[in-house]
Amino acid sequence: MSECRVLLANADVEGIERLPVYEAHGGYRTLRKGLTEMTAADVAKEVLDSGLRGRGGAGFPTGRKWSFLPNDGRPRILVCNADEGEPGTFKDHYLIHRLPHLLLEGMILSAYAIGAGRAFIYLRGEFLQGYELLEAAMAEAHEAGYLGEHILGTDYSLDLCLYRGAGAYICGEETALLDSLEGKRGIPRMKPPFPATAGLYGLPTVVNNVETLAAVVPIVAEGAQWYRTMGTEKSPGTKIYSMSGCLERPGNYEFPMGTPLSELIEAAGGLLPGRRFKAVVPGGASAAYLTGDHIDIAMDYDSLAAAGTMLGSGGVIVLDDSVCIVSFTERAIEFFRHESCGKCSPCREGTLWMSQVLGRLERGEGSEADLDLLLDLTDNIAGRTFCAFGDAAVAMVASSVRMFRDEYLEHFAQQGCPLEKERVG
Repeated sequence: MSECRVLLANADVEGIERLPVYEAHGGYRTLRKGLTEMTAADVAKEVLDSGLRGRGGAGFPTGRKWSFLPNDGRPRILVCNADEGEPGTFKDHYLIHRLPHLLLEGMILSAYAIGAGRAFIYLRGEFLQGYELLEAAMAEAHEAGYLGEHILGTDYSLDLCLYRGAGAYICGEETALLDSLEGKRGIPRMKPPFPATAGLYGLPTVVNNVETLAAVVPIVAEGAQWYRTMGTEKSPGTKIYSMSGCLERPGNYEFPMGTPLSELIEAAGGLLPGRRFKAVVPGGASAAYLTGDHIDIAMDYDSLAAAGTMLGSGGVIVLDDSVCIVSFTERAIEFFRHESCGKCSPCREGTLWMSQVLGRLERGEGSEADLDLLLDLTDNIAGRTFCAFGDAAVAMVASSVRMFRDEYLEHFAQQGCPLEKERVG
């Protein structure tokens, strides 16, 4: 099955990151349509009717999220979450590098729809090239009258600010992002109040992901019903899947929501020669494993949730029979241990304990009782933390013990990793 490129339709066009080329391929025509032919309420309704769900991980309906803003006369703010720190996910990074003006156009339309006069892009600090490309694109957009005062001669004005974070995974959580944007330490806030009522500087705020905001452009251009012709009833539209791991052609691939996992793997060139499919992490390191029994699972929010995992940000990590699940899981939990903000004891202490136990198991020094200890630890972390970080940190661990218990037992029997011994031998 070939790709269904909507957001990435022009990604391979040479020079598309520059305004003249972007305009030559239809860039900012949709902005003109939205600002001169539609009211803000019209734009918001198209997004609501399209069924677009947030592409950052939670999958919450975007139009509904916008509707939570109170009508109390206070200024409104739009924030683009471009922090993208989820292991296995690199689609937002790619969109910014190839199509910075698409993101800007989507942001301006979205800010117009929610009545925001100020907007911010919170960019992961390590994305230096992305920062430079966005800076250049913003300067071009200002010069052309797409940003700033009286955009395209209308009464609508937007002040857009680009902000670099300091590289903390937790700042992908929207309230931690807002604290970081305010110059504070990036740690999650107590909710309620939610950002819609008390967000950046206490003002009504919408936080949306890069891919989500970019998707607003084709929705407004072609209409909500057109968008619903792709994907599934509950997960409409296309999704950019970041395909990585044991594949011939890792990269970003855009397909309709609900495309079978096997077709995504085929599009990415299939497995490496001579290897067999072993497992997949379908939504970045925060998602639970799936096994070969799920090779044809539909890649959408509801199908994956029913299977006990999640689509998340769409970081699909494919593992073949050359990968040790115990070692792979240990590396993942070490990442979460390092990135815990330390605010809650279940995360702060639990990720450390899990890291130590998994290290012991990988070396073949543990016992079967340690597997029950791991499951007990995950039960005492999931659902007991200030934000969703705890649930994210335990998903891989719990599913690895349940689905690959025999592999852990083999480590005990051979007093170490059998695959590593094969490679050394």
